[in-house]
Amino acid sequence: MNNDRTNAPINKKRRRVSGISWRLFGMLTLFVVLTLIVIWTFQVALLNRFYESSKLDEFHQTDEQIFAVVDSEEQLRPTVYMRSVKTDSCIRVFRISDGAPIEIADYDTNMNCFIHRADGMELNRLCESVIEKGGSYTRRMSNSIGDSTVIVTIHVAASKGADGNEYVILQESALLPLSATVTTLEHQFGWIMCILIMGALVMALLLSRLICLPMERMSRSARRLAKGEYDANFFGGGYREAEELAEALNYAASELAKTDNLQKELVANISHDLRTPLTMIKGYGEVMRDIPGESTPENMQVIIDETERLTELVNDMLDLSKIRAGTRKPEPEVFDLTEAISAVMLRYEKFTEQQEYSIIFEKTENVSVNADRTMILQVVYNLVNNALNYTGEDKKVLIRQTVSNGKVRVSVTDTGVGIAPEDIPYIWDRYYKVDKVHKRAVVGTGLGLSIVKGILASHGAPYGVESVIDQGSTFWFELDAVYDGDFEEKLT
Repeated sequence: MNNDRTNAPINKKRRRVSGISWRLFGMLTLFVVLTLIVIWTFQVALLNRFYESSKLDEFHQTDEQIFAVVDSEEQLRPTVYMRSVKTDSCIRVFRISDGAPIEIADYDTNMNCFIHRADGMELNRLCESVIEKGGSYTRRMSNSIGDSTVIVTIHVAASKGADGNEYVILQESALLPLSATVTTLEHQFGWIMCILIMGALVMALLLSRLICLPMERMSRSARRLAKGEYDANFFGGGYREAEELAEALNYAASELAKTDNLQKELVANISHDLRTPLTMIKGYGEVMRDIPGESTPENMQVIIDETERLTELVNDMLDLSKIRAGTRKPEPEVFDLTEAISAVMLRYEKFTEQQEYSIIFEKTENVSVNADRTMILQVVYNLVNNALNYTGEDKKVLIRQTVSNGKVRVSVTDTGVGIAPEDIPYIWDRYYKVDKVHKRAVVGTGLGLSIVKGILASHGAPYGVESVIDQGSTFWFELDAVYDGDFEEKLT
């Protein structure tokens, strides 16, 4: 049954996302609009209120300065003149004597002002009103000047002088009509808004170009990297963040190149290791089928041996996959590590006799550990197999167990060609070969060191390798030693 949906390409609906230039333009436009709203509120809508407030502040400042020198005729007149000119207002100062106001100083900037044209009765009423209320008060009124009428502010303030007399200050100032100014500002704001929005658009395009250019270059390089072109280079464009991103992508590209090369080597080497026993099984089977008398126990043993080798390779690949996936977890138990290693050595006796290898196990004392027995023995097997595959012409392998500071270290030493320092970080990878020439292992499958790494990492156990060129290599790992007292404590 043909399932069209299985073979059909998957079309993912791509969500439309606005570009960075339009987002910058939107943010800059919003900032411009908010700025203009704030300016319009203070410069247009609240202009009259701020103007009247500033006038009232001028009146109060004049009151303070005049009342401070009201007892001194020498200072009073210059102060009145100075404040009148500075605030463009008319000022009259009275001393209240026997309930009647007597003018002691004045200055007018407009001869037609109300406080200078008022009669004695009106002046008496103003002075009595401020004395009764106390302090000061301000009011607006219309004042006819020639053929026009203007709005003026009358400010009246009263205070006692140091001589005990009551003094009253009258101030009058015209309020300038601001409607024309407000209308002009409103027209200006329309042009200003258009100019600023156009400027925001230009600035957004320039900024997006500067920001997006390195991103576009890195995007093109990333597409090349996705196609397997690991020589793609990433450039940041002078920005710290972009440079850091480019550096991270370049590092990722180099690591992907290494991983891809290792993967290709893994496929090639596993194919080679699978092909060899399969070829031998097929060849011996055909010989036994086609040639009379070749169905010998020796030929059958070859087929059995190669089948076991295939099984061992498949099992190692499954173990490695489980370890990498985290599905194979240690089941710790306390066991005698020294006796376990000795039992492993017994299994190599037949091999060492036939192949003339020498495996020596040195230990100072028996020691127990708390770990997964099966997995730790697998580590020992793989390290010994690795040493047998790469030891020198003397075919010697030394296993040494030492105990120090509550730690037991197991090391396996060969007398081979050694490992260059730059290759040591990679020897734990699957099928990594220092000389890049794959050959069939004498024992094991070639996946041993990668399995060792996964098992020891799952135990949290330190491990490593020490190597000298042309003198051999020593692979080691450490576990916490468990003594009788520790074992009893675990049981309780």
